[in-house]
Amino acid sequence: MKRSIFSFVFAAFAMCFFAMTSLASAQATRTWVSGVGDDANPCSRTAPCKTWPGAISKTADCGEIDALDPGGFGTVTITKGIKLDGGGGEAGQVASILAVGVPGITINNSSAVCQFDVIRNLDINGIVGSASGSGTIGINVLQGKNVAVENVDIENFAQQCINFQPASSMNLIMYHSNLENCAGGGVKTFTSSGTNRINIEKSTIQRSGIGVQSTGNSDVNIHNSMVSNNAGGGVEANGATSLVSVDLSTVSNNQVFGVHATASGTMRVTNTSIYFNNGIGMSTDAGSTMLTGNNNWLGGNASGDGTKTGSVTIL
Repeated sequence: MKRSIFSFVFAAFAMCFFAMTSLASAQATRTWVSGVGDDANPCSRTAPCKTWPGAISKTADCGEIDALDPGGFGTVTITKGIKLDGGGGEAGQVASILAVGVPGITINNSSAVCQFDVIRNLDINGIVGSASGSGTIGINVLQGKNVAVENVDIENFAQQCINFQPASSMNLIMYHSNLENCAGGGVKTFTSSGTNRINIEKSTIQRSGIGVQSTGNSDVNIHNSMVSNNAGGGVEANGATSLVSVDLSTVSNNQVFGVHATASGTMRVTNTSIYFNNGIGMSTDAGSTMLTGNNNWLGGNASGDGTKTGSVTIL
């Protein structure tokens, strides 16, 4: 009798163990989505899923999800290290996300192993002003370590295109992307612990609130990019722990200001065209710092070009 009970318990334990092992092994390192897929599928190349959420549940930490063909693959929350790749070589060429009432992508990566998330080749649309409602934020970053946004088009959100305000410091690389028509601004960064580090390269930020705004504990570097036609202003360093550097870029046709240092923030501007802003081109509030290398091009700013408070150190 005892042997029978022991055998039963052992068998039940074995079944649970193998079930858990099977579940773990079901998570692949690479999965696929398709406009004609089904989330009941294993998300393999030949049996793809329908949505990002459907695929992410079947993708291992440090894994990758690729789009096979055009489609709207749904809003998604990322809680591990993942690459989402919409395919193609241009922003939004293949895969898209349509967000209503929620962020397009939320990054809340709690992985202790894989702390890098990549968003590549996507069109993320919040359809702001539509009768069915508007998306809140394009990409909302809450937790993790490193985020890369590459060849991505984010547009038409009620708040920010990218809200980069994690509780603890993180790093953001934005490359060859377009942010457009986000009422709360293009990129807004802040953290209460440590220092965020933001690098923006070969990108366009337009028709939004403030194009790029640091409100504390953030170092922002903008290179070879355009910040234009933003209703709230171009680029702002707001706060004593905000450092924003703009190099080899164009800041033009923005309302309120071109580049702005306020609340003891520091702005560094080199090799940059600051033209036709409807305010002061280089605006510096009392106690803030505007550093230049005497190699910028300014003109046509409605309230004057502004002046520097010091020079960038060139070695």
